[in-house]
Amino acid sequence: MAIARTGVAPKSWASRTWWTFSTACLIAVIGVLFSIFAFVMARGFPAIKLSLFTTSTHGTAGGLLNAIAGTFLLVVIGLAIVTLVGLGTAIWTVEFAPLWAKRVIRFMVDVLAGVPSIVVGYFLYVALVEEAGWGFSLVAGAIALAIFMLPYVVRAADVAFSNVPRTVREGAVALGARPAMVIFSIDFPWALPGILTGLLVATGIGLGETAPLIYTAGWSNYLPTLAPTHSPVGYLTYVVWTYISQPFEASHQLAYAAAALLMIFIFATNLLARSFVEYRTNRSR
Repeated sequence: MAIARTGVAPKSWASRTWWTFSTACLIAVIGVLFSIFAFVMARGFPAIKLSLFTTSTHGTAGGLLNAIAGTFLLVVIGLAIVTLVGLGTAIWTVEFAPLWAKRVIRFMVDVLAGVPSIVVGYFLYVALVEEAGWGFSLVAGAIALAIFMLPYVVRAADVAFSNVPRTVREGAVALGARPAMVIFSIDFPWALPGILTGLLVATGIGLGETAPLIYTAGWSNYLPTLAPTHSPVGYLTYVVWTYISQPFEASHQLAYAAAALLMIFIFATNLLARSFVEYRTNRSR
């Protein structure tokens, strides 16, 4: 018995030490995040008033109507692009691609997720704004956001489609279902929670991007138009990044208000994603 105890005690001590260290790190990270959230909300929430949603920015003050509308359009158009491209890529990867193509696509998606935002923004500035002659525009900004959202949507949809039981697909094919019917009648309903989770997470990521939009969407104090080119738009992250450096209290309040709105939007999208997954999981039991 004494030998057994001496063999177990070091392992138990190491395990307790590791879990204590991990718990302390987790508490520290959560504490930092909570302090940032509390700091922004304490300064931004009092600055949120009705005029922010009814007037546009002018100079270093005003409201956030143009920035809110521009952010909404950029994210919605970016989501439309990434939904078509991302889901199509995931379906082809899971259902039709050979093994070597699957490995290449998944590797490229992982690499794209790690590309710095400033690199993508400057590349699109050269390719779309300068060479293609689009100028700063809503479409160029939406494409920039779509590139950043694409890896998360593709990977989420890839995992979701891969988790569809093979026996269910084979049973549908045995009953005479064509590939398109299997995809839309079997795969999509089964993979829907994972797909929507990826889309909502991608939405939160798109809401927080600044660098690529500076190079593609530019900035405008006016409400955005749906013109495909030469139509710069405002967005909330630009207000946070630019107005906080101005030597005026009104600019600081506008920046904190924009930051608070972004935090609320991002928190809401992530909460919605988790709630939907829990709902579908409980419903399927």
